[in-house]
Amino acid sequence: MGCQPIFATQYSNTMKLSQFNLEIPEELVALHPSDPRDDCRLLVAHRDTQTIEHKTFKDVLGYFDEHDVMVLNNTKVFPARLIGQKEKTGARIEVFLLRELSIKQRLWDVLVEPARKIRVGNKLFFGDNDLVAEVVDNTTSRGRTIRFLFDGENEELHQLIDKLGKTPIPPYIQAKREVEPEDRDNYQTVYASEVGAVAAPTAGLHFTRELLKRLELKGIEEAFLTLHVGIGAFNPVEVEDLSKHRMASENYTIPDKTVELVNNAKRNKRRIIAVGTSTMRALESSVSASRMLNPADGWTDRFIYPPFEFHIANTFLTNFHRPKSTLLMMVAAFAGYDFAMQCYEEAIKEKYRFHSYGDAMLIL
Repeated sequence: MGCQPIFATQYSNTMKLSQFNLEIPEELVALHPSDPRDDCRLLVAHRDTQTIEHKTFKDVLGYFDEHDVMVLNNTKVFPARLIGQKEKTGARIEVFLLRELSIKQRLWDVLVEPARKIRVGNKLFFGDNDLVAEVVDNTTSRGRTIRFLFDGENEELHQLIDKLGKTPIPPYIQAKREVEPEDRDNYQTVYASEVGAVAAPTAGLHFTRELLKRLELKGIEEAFLTLHVGIGAFNPVEVEDLSKHRMASENYTIPDKTVELVNNAKRNKRRIIAVGTSTMRALESSVSASRMLNPADGWTDRFIYPPFEFHIANTFLTNFHRPKSTLLMMVAAFAGYDFAMQCYEEAIKEKYRFHSYGDAMLIL
């Protein structure tokens, strides 16, 4: 089964959601990662010649040279799903932690399920009543603000959340299987260090420590930034005219060291590899007037879709994404719409594994 868009159709200034409608066979959606991680497949897409190669992920080493710079998102997923009970009724409830609003007041922005039964004033109990929260505000139909009733240090609260929480694997995986203990490591990059994401930067999941060491020995520079991937990563696009879509904002930081490495590589015409859509989004959110990278510490709602002029990365390492997703749109902006759709049709034909735990794509 192939892609539905007609490849000969070039995009205009206003792309449509329906142009990103793909039919991905269910059996190609990966429910578990490759073992080892770097044993997954790698589709290599050459933009200059419009040709495709089929490789294994560990072969990525052969496409880069000394002084090329690989930019990685070091955000760390925290176990954001808490399963608990309502006070008095004991009804099962699920709280999905989105972000901490106030350390001092223990306030968190969350999603709740079932939303209709969770009202302001309700107390929620987690574990063997180890952790208690009170609902203090309604924010959206499913959104709430909760206050943890906890007297210890904030670090102790985070340790308790880490102990009681479940890994927030993507909804389409969760619909087909339970969260497994292995997901806590599997749904995390080996270089994750900055806690704050509720979804993994999945292109980075393919790296092993051994492969990173081999890249280092070859002289390829590693540069880190942080973009905390939010629940917006799973939000569907609901408008046909893409110019009307608004992205959810995500917090990101680009340190001076990364800026120095990237800009030096740019001046010397080296490869700058963005590992993942979150990395690409961060890089393109902090471009100077002279089209160099700036340090950053803030929020971005940058939406990248065709046509788009990229200023920083000239190489893109990514996964195979869901139909009609903003992630697929970014891939199409970088590879070119027609070539991106051709690559996806080839991946379907060759039975690549799709989505977060699936195979990878390198766009040169």
